[in-house]
Amino acid sequence: MNIRRLNAEDANAVSELIRKTIRISNVKDYPEDLMDQLIAVETPEHVLERSSWTHFYVVEEEGEIIGCGAIGPYWGKEDESSLFTIFVDPDHQRKGIGRKIIDTLEQDEFAIRARRIEIPASITGVPFYLKSGYVFKNGISEPDDEHLIRMEKFL
Repeated sequence: MNIRRLNAEDANAVSELIRKTIRISNVKDYPEDLMDQLIAVETPEHVLERSSWTHFYVVEEEGEIIGCGAIGPYWGKEDESSLFTIFVDPDHQRKGIGRKIIDTLEQDEFAIRARRIEIPASITGVPFYLKSGYVFKNGISEPDDEHLIRMEKFL
């Protein structure tokens, strides 16, 4: 297993990974029509756009991309960052890959300079982020208008 920064050539595979994971893992916690809307947004172009302002990583195993995650500035702040687009292929979940992604993101320069990291978490991801030391921002554990649960960790 190898973790590295995303290359432009990875965009199609990452888009497919995200779409597959949403279809299989996230659909149990959200209405199908909402997941269809999200799948429509998660194009290769969207992956490349996100990678233009974040440090976007992929996890490879035997040449196949099986995970991804990104970290970037929180609303342009120097002392706060945010995690984005953390997905692990459903066939590879519960094998420590998500933990490896979090560890890599928390060692990135955007994390090192930050005093706080926020993550807009899916309902599906909340148990994992809690185990990774993140807590509910302002104590709010319910999804917001974007259907996300804001979580944070102070460093």
